[in-house]
Amino acid sequence: MDKRIRVCDIEKYYGQKDTLIKVIDRVSFEVEEGEFTGIMGASGSGKTTLLNMLSTIDGVTAGHIFYDEIDITEMAEDDLADFRKKNLGFIFQDFNLLDTLTIEENIILAMALQKKSKQDIAKTVQGLVQRLGIADILHKFPYEVSGGQKQRCACARALANSPTLILADEPTGALDSKSSRMLLQTFETMNQDLHSTILMVTHDAFSASYCKRILFLKDGRIFNELHRGSRSRKEFLSDILDVLSLTGGDLAGD
Repeated sequence: MDKRIRVCDIEKYYGQKDTLIKVIDRVSFEVEEGEFTGIMGASGSGKTTLLNMLSTIDGVTAGHIFYDEIDITEMAEDDLADFRKKNLGFIFQDFNLLDTLTIEENIILAMALQKKSKQDIAKTVQGLVQRLGIADILHKFPYEVSGGQKQRCACARALANSPTLILADEPTGALDSKSSRMLLQTFETMNQDLHSTILMVTHDAFSASYCKRILFLKDGRIFNELHRGSRSRKEFLSDILDVLSLTGGDLAGD
C-alpha cells in the first residue's frame, strides 16, 4: 500500500473562549508517497502551524490526519512519540545538530535510538553520505563545516530511518544562494532517487520551484494549488510568483 498522508478538515484555534484565534480553517489535502510538496503563504498564514500538526508536535482542534490508516489525532502522547521517531524525518532552518558530536555521530544518533546493528548503521551511513556528497567530512564537527554541509548532514540524519515523510521548515533560510541551490538539488535527489516523500514549508519562490506541487495558504485556508507537471523550473517559478502576488506572500525569487 502507498504511504499516503490524508489531512481531513482540520482546524486549529489558539487562545481562550473570548479571545479565540482561528489559525487553520478547515484544511484538507493529500500527499501521495514520493511527492515533493511545498507549502507557501504570507507570514501568519498558518504554514508552520500546519507543519507542526503534521509532525505531531502540535495537536488539531478539530479534524483528522491519517498516515496510511493510522489517525495520529487519536493517538496518546507516548504512542505519538514512538510514531514520530519511526516515521518522520525533520530538517530545520537552524540545522539542529549537536556540536559535541561529529558529522557521522550526528547522523548515527537517530539510528542508535532505534537499536539497529552496527553493521546496518555503517551501511546506511555510507550510502547516504555518498549520495549527499559529505563522505569527506564525516569526522569533522559541525562548527568546522559550512552551512550547506551542515544542512546536508541534517538531510542524511532525516533519511537515516527511512521515514514515511520528511518535514522541512524553511530549510534554506540560513544558507547563502550557492548552498541553497546545492541543498535543493539534494532534495531533488532524495525525492527522485530515494523516492522520499517531502513536505517543505518555505516563503521563498525559488526554493518552491524545485517542488512538484505547491499548496498556498491564506488566512489559514488553502487559497490555491499549483502542479509543476512537465514545465521547466523557470516556468514554474514564474507561475509561483504570480500566485504569491495574489496571496500577499513574499516575492523572493532567484
